[in-house]
Amino acid sequence: MYPSSERIGLLAIRVSSSKQKRDGDSPEEQRQRGESLARAQNIKIIDSVVLVESASHQEQPMQAIVEKCRENPAVELVLIKAIDRFTRGGSSAYIKLKEQLDELNVTLIDTFGIIDSRRVNTLEHTGFKYYWSDYSPSFKSEILEAEHAKDELRDIMTRMIGAQIRYTQLGYWMRRPPYGFVSETIDGNHGKRTILKPHPEESVFVRRVFEMKAQGIYSNQEIADVCNSLGFKTRTTVVRDKYDPSKIKRIRGGKPMDEQIVDRFVHRLIYAGVVRFDN
Repeated sequence: MYPSSERIGLLAIRVSSSKQKRDGDSPEEQRQRGESLARAQNIKIIDSVVLVESASHQEQPMQAIVEKCRENPAVELVLIKAIDRFTRGGSSAYIKLKEQLDELNVTLIDTFGIIDSRRVNTLEHTGFKYYWSDYSPSFKSEILEAEHAKDELRDIMTRMIGAQIRYTQLGYWMRRPPYGFVSETIDGNHGKRTILKPHPEESVFVRRVFEMKAQGIYSNQEIADVCNSLGFKTRTTVVRDKYDPSKIKRIRGGKPMDEQIVDRFVHRLIYAGVVRFDN
């Protein structure tokens, strides 16, 4: 039986920093689940917060939700899709975050119903209550889910990063091609893999940087000026809305060369033919 009075909630949506959306775990799907739960439990969502998952997983993105609750005492609940979207840092990270919410009298709920907000006092019949007699019936299940999320993360990262390391050591390219190169898929002894080939237009500027640098008489700015006079522009990247990919928020890049870009070109090992894995 859900409370008849309306409660104030905050919807937390967590997305991957790599922007790799798994089926059924997109920001849109998390929002729909959260809003459906809010309607069913008479919760008014006053804000939806999108958090980017930490690449290192050392920092907890959901700490920002705790701070928002601290800033707004009206918030009574935080809605999440599942515990693995709340944290993948295991039980210790989960307990730390949840204790902070408890201190603010904010209840955490998930769309799968793993987290039970009820408290049970084993001495209720006596009229007494101690710290050890009061407990959450779902706490063990919550901890198991948090540890499972951590194990799942480790398994995913081991498979993904392990494969990237192996194929990089074999000389293949695993990510977006750097400036001056294009990716080309080949079918070889290791299946379909990606190698780099010179970009027909961009490689001209990279070669010019190294040719002028090798002469030892030009400054970085002079090299940049020459490349700019030939039409150099950095690559452009389209930044789309998280919820509606058809909407373009802004376009990054398209800038002329400067001293820093020249320096980055000169120090990148790939331009010397060295394929390196950067985690």
